[in-house]
Amino acid sequence: MTGLRPFALPAALLAATAAALPAAAQVTLIPHRAIYELRLSQARGGAGSIDQVRGRIVYQFTGDACEGYALNFRQVTEIGNGEGQTNVSDLRSETWEDGAGKSFRFQAQNFLNDQLDRDTDGRAERAGDAVKVTISKPNRLSNSYEARMLFPTEHLVKIIEAAREKQTLLQASVYDGSEAGDKTFDTLAVIGKPADAPPAGLEAPARRPELEKETYWPVAISYFERGKKTDGEQTPDYQMSFDLYANGISRALKIDYGDFVIDGDLKELEIMKPTPCKK
Repeated sequence: MTGLRPFALPAALLAATAAALPAAAQVTLIPHRAIYELRLSQARGGAGSIDQVRGRIVYQFTGDACEGYALNFRQVTEIGNGEGQTNVSDLRSETWEDGAGKSFRFQAQNFLNDQLDRDTDGRAERAGDAVKVTISKPNRLSNSYEARMLFPTEHLVKIIEAAREKQTLLQASVYDGSEAGDKTFDTLAVIGKPADAPPAGLEAPARRPELEKETYWPVAISYFERGKKTDGEQTPDYQMSFDLYANGISRALKIDYGDFVIDGDLKELEIMKPTPCKK
């Protein structure tokens, strides 16, 4: 998506993978629906630069390691500049990822000012020593990447595993199917010290029993488009930071696009009943 990318932790989204944890300590991601309200935190630029941002992210995550993980995601963002111009971006995406990180399917549509700007549909399969990607929209194409490439939920799990192991840095190569499905990213996650107590001024939606005693870490991730030509030292395409709970829920979102920074405040959080997963 031009100018704005999904919170994917979707993100989003490892060259250095964390060691496998004992079975009793495997990461369990909790199904949930979160709504984040977006606002402009900082603008960097002169006349005509962005001076207004508002919007919303709706993030619904379901599934488990047995049945696979499904993500329904929508981000609507209104951006205005100093010259009085306003544009509205509406990204809608659905993804499904195999719990073992072997398969990834994705569909996304991005509307710009109510007009369809991009329609993406594809899948990726991990086979042998490669990740093979097949895109049917917007253009038919096939690509092959090295097997160490991670899918978004797999990446999230690796970050939580690394945090539990007291690692402070984690590098990753990530394929998330974003934009036209033809890009991959090198990422660097910086993981802060764990916290067991709620932070001061915790917003009401996060004051839940499921989070009260859950460890969380401040995490910052930089995304670098692979193969992108630069004149000098490569700078991130964008950076994200957030508080990441051990069950996969995030709050205190911040997205830095270079020219401007967006804050995402958690406004609603619904915890869904998990299904039993017996592997």
